[in-house]
Amino acid sequence: MLKTLESAVPVACWSCSVAHNDSTLFCPHCSKIQPPTGGDYFSAFGMKPHLNIDTDALEREFHRLSRRLHPDRFARASENEKEWSLADTALLNDAYRTLKDPLRRTEYLLKLNGAEIGEEHAGKDRKDTSRAPADLLEEVFELNMQLEEMRMARKMGEDDPALHQSLTEAKKKFDGLLEEVDQNLRAQWNTWDAGDEAARQGAQKTMVALLDRRRYLSNLLRDVNETLGA
Repeated sequence: MLKTLESAVPVACWSCSVAHNDSTLFCPHCSKIQPPTGGDYFSAFGMKPHLNIDTDALEREFHRLSRRLHPDRFARASENEKEWSLADTALLNDAYRTLKDPLRRTEYLLKLNGAEIGEEHAGKDRKDTSRAPADLLEEVFELNMQLEEMRMARKMGEDDPALHQSLTEAKKKFDGLLEEVDQNLRAQWNTWDAGDEAARQGAQKTMVALLDRRRYLSNLLRDVNETLGA
């Protein structure tokens, strides 16, 4: 279950003993650095777990906290504080890389809420993600045949302009399908952020399916680009 700022566990600061939540990097009372947090990436930045976030504000907060956590500031501090500055910096970097990227942020938040995402879960509760989506079966079969033909032609040192053009057109179409998935994901973000528990469960199920579809399309486009030499 997702640990939000509101549900973070109160702990006492090691330096001043004033209670604060365990997702705080610095004590709000005495400003002393705290051990690595037990919270999530959102709470490390003092943010609520939402999918629509202000990435400019995220970047500003990242740089502000990075300066406060810099090891040079702890040159004369205790050994514990030196270790915490390194550990908190690593946590902050991981959190920033994840939250600034829309797809990684989506996957991270869904996983925090128990969603099983990725090829390792294929076939567990839904169709194998290595298989083409039902609505694309025919097109994907034809595309794979063309890819194999192109690979064979390249091995033999031959060129087939018509086949190259056909693959280029297919790439353009699948690029469009990928953008359509991204648009649908962004629409589900709004449902997630503004919805109640029931609405979020529905949005989560839809986003998991969209991420599976996106992963398949991305892999397909990678094969096309490699074959075309793009």
